[in-house]
Amino acid sequence: MDTSTVDGRARRLHAASLVFDGHCDTLLDVLEGERRLAEQSEDGHLDLPRLRAGGVDAQIFACWVGGAEAEDPLVDFLRLADTLHAEVEDSPDDAVLARCASDVERAHRKGKLACILGMEGAEPLGEDLAVLRSAYRLGLRNIGLVWGGRNAVGFGVSSEEEDEDGLSDFGRDVVREANRLGIMIDVSHLSAAGFWDVIDVTQKPIVASHSNARELYDHERNLWDDQIEALAETGGLVGVVFTFMTEDRSAATLDDVLDQIDYMGELVGPEHVGLGSDFDGIPHTPAGLEDASQMGNITGGLLERGYSDEDIAKILGGNWLRVFREVAG
Repeated sequence: MDTSTVDGRARRLHAASLVFDGHCDTLLDVLEGERRLAEQSEDGHLDLPRLRAGGVDAQIFACWVGGAEAEDPLVDFLRLADTLHAEVEDSPDDAVLARCASDVERAHRKGKLACILGMEGAEPLGEDLAVLRSAYRLGLRNIGLVWGGRNAVGFGVSSEEEDEDGLSDFGRDVVREANRLGIMIDVSHLSAAGFWDVIDVTQKPIVASHSNARELYDHERNLWDDQIEALAETGGLVGVVFTFMTEDRSAATLDDVLDQIDYMGELVGPEHVGLGSDFDGIPHTPAGLEDASQMGNITGGLLERGYSDEDIAKILGGNWLRVFREVAG
C-alpha cells in the first residue's frame, strides 16, 4: 500500500473523528506548579497544545490522591478538582468542563477540549455517599474505585486479600449511587473479586479506563478474557493503556498498543475498545506515542492493519462517547 496515501487518509480520518482519551494524571503536575495545562511544555506528556496537535477532543483528568496511604484524601481531591476548574476557566476559548455527552459533542464542534473530571481511588469518599453526591456536583463523571491497597470500597489488585474479598457493603452502595447519579464506574486497579462484585451490582455500562489484556501480557493490572467479556456484556469498554505490554516497559512500541486493540477487538468486538493512555502517570511511553501530540499514529496504524473507517472512529472515541452518554446522559 502507498504509505503517502495511508498517511493522507489517516490524517483526514483522525481529524474527522472524535478522539477521547480515558485517563491521564496531568493534574498532579499542574497542582504542584510544575506546568500549566494551557502552555506547551517539554515536560510530561500532555497539555492543551499537544492535545490539539494530536487531535484529542475529550480527556478524562484523574484526581489521584495517593491511594490507601493518603493522609487527607478529600482535601487533596478538592484541590485537584479545583485545579481542573481553574485551568478550564483560564482557557475559555480552548477547553470546557464536560458533564454529559452533549457537552463533549458541542466542544468538538467548536474545536475545544472537553475536560472530564475523574477520581482515581475512592479514598476521598471516606464512608459517606454525600461526598460522592457533592463530587458529582463538582463535575465528577468517572470514579476508579480503588488504586492500591484497601479502602472503604474494596481492594486493589496488589492487596494480599484480593483473592478472597471483593467490594464492601459501602462499595456496593457506591456502585448503585454512581449508577443513579450518572458517574462511570472504572474497574482499572480493582481486585478480581471486586471486579466480579461490580459486575453483579451495576445496572449501567462499566469501564476499565486504562487496562490491557492479560492473555497478551500477564500483569496484575491487566484483565483476563472472562473479565473483558463480562465488562463488554454491560455495554462498557476497555481503554487500552500505553504500558503493561512488555516485560521491559521502556521497550513498548505503537505496535504493542495496536496488538492490544487487535486482541480485545477480536475477543469482544471493536465497539468495546477505546484508548486510556495514562499519560503523565507512566514512566515510559511507547515509541511512536511519546506524548499526546502523537495520537494520530494510532489511526495510521489501524488503517495499515485493515480496520474500517467506522471501527477506527469507534475505537478513537466513539465508544467512549457512547458509554458516557449511556451513563452520564
